[in-house]
Amino acid sequence: MHSVVIIPTYNERENILSLLDALERRCGPEVSFLVVDDSSPDGTGNLVHQRAVNDPRVRLFSRPKKEGLGPAYTAAFEHVLTASGDPVPESIVQMDADFSHHPDDVPRLLATLEHADLVVGSRYCPSGSVANWNWRRRFLSRVANEYARLLTRVSVRDLTAGFCAWRADVLRRVAPSTIRADGYGYLLAMKVRAARLGTRIAEVPIIFRERRGGVSKISSHVIGEAALLVLRLAIRRW
Repeated sequence: MHSVVIIPTYNERENILSLLDALERRCGPEVSFLVVDDSSPDGTGNLVHQRAVNDPRVRLFSRPKKEGLGPAYTAAFEHVLTASGDPVPESIVQMDADFSHHPDDVPRLLATLEHADLVVGSRYCPSGSVANWNWRRRFLSRVANEYARLLTRVSVRDLTAGFCAWRADVLRRVAPSTIRADGYGYLLAMKVRAARLGTRIAEVPIIFRERRGGVSKISSHVIGEAALLVLRLAIRRW
């Protein structure tokens, strides 16, 4: 199964090359990697471009400015699903560039697609966990997910997860380009849509780790946006 791992970046110079090295060691030759960089001031895009010159498994998709996680993913999905001259992948993986999602888990997610349409790398299903978070952050994350599950009536335990593997045909049906959100809200809305389309969703336990380097992009705007989006999704269901 030809697969593409999409990795959005903004100022991830400290992590990206090490991550690509680790992914290439753990994934077979049928898996390639697309780094979506929003013109990082720290030169992340330049590093990836230099890598891609001699590495056919790595490609850079450069965007002119920082617009948020949602628009970056939307542009990348459209790119890999419609690019002329390239084989269209059968599956697509979303993951972060900061090692919070472990490269070892990518093959596990892809293998689970044999009997699912969407596979979520989950912190909150049995055997999943979070490492190196303080109690306050753990509490807030748990509450946010339970709030989202309660209002949307979607049974996925980790609705805000950013580590997912999709069958390409299901991703097209979800129509990410019509989702108006940037961060966690975008990730959540994709899963809610997939569930309401009746797709087969599986959760694979992962250990989510604190980023290895760089600075977190989470903001109060992103958190507030996600909370309001959950309310909108619940109202539409009602």
